[in-house]
Amino acid sequence: MKTQPLPQLPPANPRKEILELSTLRDVLRYAISVFERAELSFGHGAGGALDEAAFLILESLSLPIDDFNPFADARLTEREKHLLGERIALRVEQRVPTAYLTGKAYLHGVPFRSDARALVPRSFIAELLQSPFFNGEGDQMALVADPEAVDSVLDLCTGGGSLAIMAAYAFPNARVDAVDLSPEALSLAAENVADHGLGDRVTLLEGNLYAPVAGRTYDLIITNPPYVGREVMDALPPEYRHEPAMALDGGEDGFDLVHHILSGAAAHLNPGAGMLCEIGEDRDVLDAAYPETPFLWLDTANSDGEVFWLSRNDLAALVR
Repeated sequence: MKTQPLPQLPPANPRKEILELSTLRDVLRYAISVFERAELSFGHGAGGALDEAAFLILESLSLPIDDFNPFADARLTEREKHLLGERIALRVEQRVPTAYLTGKAYLHGVPFRSDARALVPRSFIAELLQSPFFNGEGDQMALVADPEAVDSVLDLCTGGGSLAIMAAYAFPNARVDAVDLSPEALSLAAENVADHGLGDRVTLLEGNLYAPVAGRTYDLIITNPPYVGREVMDALPPEYRHEPAMALDGGEDGFDLVHHILSGAAAHLNPGAGMLCEIGEDRDVLDAAYPETPFLWLDTANSDGEVFWLSRNDLAALVR
């Protein structure tokens, strides 16, 4: 007996099909189904199809993003349906990251403008800056004992400026220098700095790593540099190809810029200071390259050993 093929849904047509829906709950269910069938990649802040669909809907309609339920049974206007249908279609047809479709991303509740001039904000460093390691509540485990005593911070590879802004909030008395090689990224960073009213404390500098801050020293360096290796770059999901390649590409093994950052850090740190650096999931490569260096690997709720801390003394040992 010949097996009959199972019936399949025809390809989704969000621009048309969404017109048949009524409420936000209807659109949420529809978007989740479409996202799952399209096998999207959810590496830009959302944990999966449900989180991403809810964020797309709420942010697109200028609603609070922390709770879908109060609005779930609200009926949509035709104009709103067309907007959501277009954005859902672009998400599945062109794999555009949702943050680029809405123009907004959040790090621990802090909003940032987001578009293709820079990476979608998502660094684990943002969470660490709000943790007991840096917020003054860590006692013996603290890497910064008193956040108010931090006078100066350097953010290398700032992109759209999210970490520089988070550092300004974490260390209320600090001036922050934020460096990037991309004028496009810095133009987005300038908009974010202005949105947060931090133009008097965050200075944006264009140039290659330490070049724009020659002779300056800081109480803290933070950096989320490009760290994607060649093999992974060649296999990136389409969503990541909408982001600037120069902000991802770290060379053959991913650590070209990391090596430069490590070698120059000590000269730009004050006594007792240190550096916080995100390098992704290849810590074994870095450990092998610096077998005598005591990297302190810091975990977050969603990462395991992707960010390290090194003191100024440990960094100075690298260049002796």
